[in-house]
Amino acid sequence: MADGDYSEFAIAHGRRYTLEHLWLQVLDEKKSDSQVKIGVSEFIAAEYGEIHRVVLTRPEDDDEFKVEQTEGVQDDDEPAHMASGDEVGVDDLLITLMTPSERLLINAPFACKIVDLNGDVEDNADLVNDEAYGDGWCVIVQPFDFDEDQYLTQEEYIEYLNELE
Repeated sequence: MADGDYSEFAIAHGRRYTLEHLWLQVLDEKKSDSQVKIGVSEFIAAEYGEIHRVVLTRPEDDDEFKVEQTEGVQDDDEPAHMASGDEVGVDDLLITLMTPSERLLINAPFACKIVDLNGDVEDNADLVNDEAYGDGWCVIVQPFDFDEDQYLTQEEYIEYLNELE
């Protein structure tokens, strides 16, 4: 954002945050193997502009690691989908966001198995813009190893955002 420009955005309670501006919500804290809902912080739209398109990685039903790619140059509108079965590693693409000026590729914050994809955000990107912490969630995953203390609390995330200015 340019000096003097500012945007308003919310930060939800009861979630953890990544440095890549994802929010993480443990769905059943009483279980040791709880699923985690993942979404995009409202900061992304405030920083890069309204999100026009969301593409969620769809794991392939395959035992071999695979990268989909067409001959020659890849279409800029379609990101590569990487996965091994329904598992996603830390370096694998999880979410692609398209704004008026940017294409943001967001990797999985931890190794996990994808449990559910929110296809509604792919059909209607306004859900991520307008209800980022509600119906605008992106995926639900089963982490292989998850320690929520590794991720930022609401207060730590606010401090991190202040450092970005």
